[in-house]
Amino acid sequence: MPFKQHVLNPSAPSTPEIGMHDELFDQIEQAMAEAESSKRDAFEESTRRSRAEKDAIESKRRVKASENMYNEELRQRRDIAETLEKTKEEHERNKKELNEVSKKLRMELEQKLSLESQIAEFDHTVQELEQKMLTAIQMLQNYKKERDELQEKCDGALKLVDELKEKHEKEVSNSSVTQFYTEFDFSEVRDATRNFDPFLKIGEGDYGSTFRGFLQHTEVAVKMLYAHSLQGPSEFQQEVNVLCKLRHPNLVAVIGACPDARIIIYEYLSGGNLENRLNCTDKNLSLSWQDRICIAAELCSVLIFLHSCGVVHGDLKPNKILFDKNMVTKLSDFGNYHAISQNEVSSDSMSFESDMRSDTYAFGIILLRLLTGQDSSGLLKEEVQYALNEKKLDIMLDSTAGNWPFVQAQQLATLAMNCCDGVSKNRPDIAFEVWRVLEPMRISCGLSSSRSIFKGQQQIPSYFICPISQETMQDPVVAADGYTYEAEVLQGWFDSGHDTSPMTNLKLASTDLVPNHALRSAIQEWLQQP
Repeated sequence: MPFKQHVLNPSAPSTPEIGMHDELFDQIEQAMAEAESSKRDAFEESTRRSRAEKDAIESKRRVKASENMYNEELRQRRDIAETLEKTKEEHERNKKELNEVSKKLRMELEQKLSLESQIAEFDHTVQELEQKMLTAIQMLQNYKKERDELQEKCDGALKLVDELKEKHEKEVSNSSVTQFYTEFDFSEVRDATRNFDPFLKIGEGDYGSTFRGFLQHTEVAVKMLYAHSLQGPSEFQQEVNVLCKLRHPNLVAVIGACPDARIIIYEYLSGGNLENRLNCTDKNLSLSWQDRICIAAELCSVLIFLHSCGVVHGDLKPNKILFDKNMVTKLSDFGNYHAISQNEVSSDSMSFESDMRSDTYAFGIILLRLLTGQDSSGLLKEEVQYALNEKKLDIMLDSTAGNWPFVQAQQLATLAMNCCDGVSKNRPDIAFEVWRVLEPMRISCGLSSSRSIFKGQQQIPSYFICPISQETMQDPVVAADGYTYEAEVLQGWFDSGHDTSPMTNLKLASTDLVPNHALRSAIQEWLQQP
């Protein structure tokens, strides 16, 4: 080494110096070795530190990567949790929707079953209705067949009546008898009415005035037609002839006439008229609903009779419906009546049919008044129709008549509205459709065609009275229709060519009469009472 070479140099110092130098050298060498060692250690330390720094950096990088991975995993887990939450919510929502759909499906199934059940019931009902319709069609065909047969019989009877009438007219024309009524002198009529005393006037209409009088010890009603009437003597005599030939229990009987003074004499009726009864405020004189049904049936009966005789009333009003002392209905005032022969009916049937339909309309108005007790001058038809539609008929019924049975009141109101139809051809036939409603209704009320009469203060049972003559029976007999009549009166009915029941207008199975001995004894016992 150069340092050593320098020490070994001859010009170097002496041995002590050399020893010091060696020691110093050794120290230096040791120091250099230590320095070298320190340097080496420092290098190694530096290397270690560098490696440690690298390891730290790598660790830090790894930690950072781990953190990033952890954060990424955490984010993914959070995303997965959110996705799971959303999935759970969607699952709950789907579950709820599924429950709702299931519920709706169950309801639809229930509705389907209900509808299937209803369809089955409807099918069954349709089958029943079809069966009933077939039965009704069969019955209708049978009724039409029966009607045609009855029409043929009726046409035959009318033809026979025409022949008999023609024969009778020929006989009358060949005889000296040309009238069918009792003729009274004007002086007799004047005395009977005390010279037409205004205090005896009981009515006044468009065609004349009516007076109460006593003629040949009989109480009568004297109707004097106005002088300005367009009716001539021949027309008046024809009218009286027709009226005198008309006989019916519910028709005011014509006793006679005085042609010179244009006077017709009727039986006197003391029971007043329907107009007064409906407007009466006295409860004792008010008509019960049973009475009103009986009045309707009796009025229908007499209209059927008139129409069958070729006569229409033409002016049917409540004040022309009178009552006798037994409250039996009597139709009066034919001042505007229209009568035509059967030949005229055949040649001008449409006109006669129209006139009969007018009577039907007036009859319907009277039915409405019997039901309601109201005046027909207002909107009575409209009010009753509204009450029927709204099922409030009970508020329209006359309370003075008592408690009307709902079914009968509704039947009567419907019948009245049909009779009052604005189209005349739609109105029901009096003889067939109207009578078939009223007659069973009258029977269901327990009323006979004639109601109870009085003997002094005692009331005679209605079954003591002959329904034809309206008089107490002396020789009661039972006919094939089940009703009891006076033998002589019913025999006269048969002798006049009738083979039908006076009560039902139906053909009798036979004309045999059975004496009713028990009823006869009861009548005689009653008559013998003081």
